[in-house]
Amino acid sequence: MALTQDRNTPHRDGEIISVPVAANAKIYAGGIVAANATGYATKGATATTLTYLGRAEEFVDNTGGADGAKTITVRRGKAFKWKNSAGDAVTQAEMGKTCYIVDDETVSKSNAGGNTQSAAGKVVGIDNDGVWVQ
Repeated sequence: MALTQDRNTPHRDGEIISVPVAANAKIYAGGIVAANATGYATKGATATTLTYLGRAEEFVDNTGGADGAKTITVRRGKAFKWKNSAGDAVTQAEMGKTCYIVDDETVSKSNAGGNTQSAAGKVVGIDNDGVWVQ
């Protein structure tokens, strides 16, 4: 039903979020965190079913645990510098374009290997030692 009066809508920042961790996942602080197909946090990897979330703010080991047995703090809404893929390097030509998750610290230029990677975000800078992704 549509509003017929003012509403005090709750809000939160969204820059730092807590996400339930996938079963048997081990995520390292500073690494790429993604949501798997069922919405649980996992480390970045070559897969088509991941949704980029941001950077892990802590180490979490859910080895032997069920989905959601542990949570991880993830920072979002910032540009993070990830390693550039040696085999499919992001170049200046990709500025503003989507790059793709290779693993929990590396991104690539294209969805190489027959569409086997998930999007990481937009390229906002390229340095000699990495790619800035937002």
